Amino acid sequence: MVKPIEKPDLETDQYVIFLGLLMSVTITISGNLLKNPRSEYRMVRKYQGKLKACILDWAGTVLDCGVYAPAVVFAEVFKREGVPISMEEAREPMGTHKKVHIRKITELGAVRRRWYEKFGRYPNEEDIERMFQNFIPMQLDTLLTYSQMITGAVETVDFLRQEFGLKIGSTTGFTTAMVDILKKPAAAEGYVPDVYVAADEVPQARPYPYMVWLNAIRLDVNPVEAMVKVDDTADGVKEGTSAGCWSVGLAKTVSNNVLLITCYCLL
Repeated sequence: MVKPIEKPDLETDQYVIFLGLLMSVTITISGNLLKNPRSEYRMVRKYQGKLKACILDWAGTVLDCGVYAPAVVFAEVFKREGVPISMEEAREPMGTHKKVHIRKITELGAVRRRWYEKFGRYPNEEDIERMFQNFIPMQLDTLLTYSQMITGAVETVDFLRQEFGLKIGSTTGFTTAMVDILKKPAAAEGYVPDVYVAADEVPQARPYPYMVWLNAIRLDVNPVEAMVKVDDTADGVKEGTSAGCWSVGLAKTVSNNVLLITCYCLL
């Protein structure tokens, strides 16, 4: 049995005010305090702790200065189709899954015009699939030629590990078979990430966040805001921001020398 509230020792007018205040408090607790649909603000948790991991791209970020390995193969694939493309066109969609990359090249206005002039129609999905299947063996054969680590990359990764205790992950537009080829020469030069994630391991590659999230799972890093993504492509940077972590864009590669600016951002 619920014990009734005892009437306080108050005058009548004071007692009425007391009951009004009690009812007001009850209403606030049961409604407004828990849910206020009229509020213009909401509380958002914000991570303010230390970084725990750095996720690095492969080609153009840690090896293959200038990203030649995929670019030269894309150019050759289109040349064999009878529609040559420039190196600028070959590099335009860099950072995406290689099949998506081919599709995006076919969506470039100048390439579509040249394709139409050659075949009397625009490229379709059948063309894209054929070119991708031609691309795979050519890329596998070419990777080792352009597998040299970029000067300063290994030292930077060592610095991030030793000075900040960061775990090192990786994402790429390459497939698993292509990454497997790159592992050996990279390791021989001292680069061994804690985690490898390839574009064919997720539902959709860059700029979608899935490869970063898979890195977080495999590295056992939480929250995702404790990670930083480093990439030399726009889609690679978007991959990080889409995942919810912050991203560093590698803006300049000079000759065969590059300094990953990550360490300076972390300092």
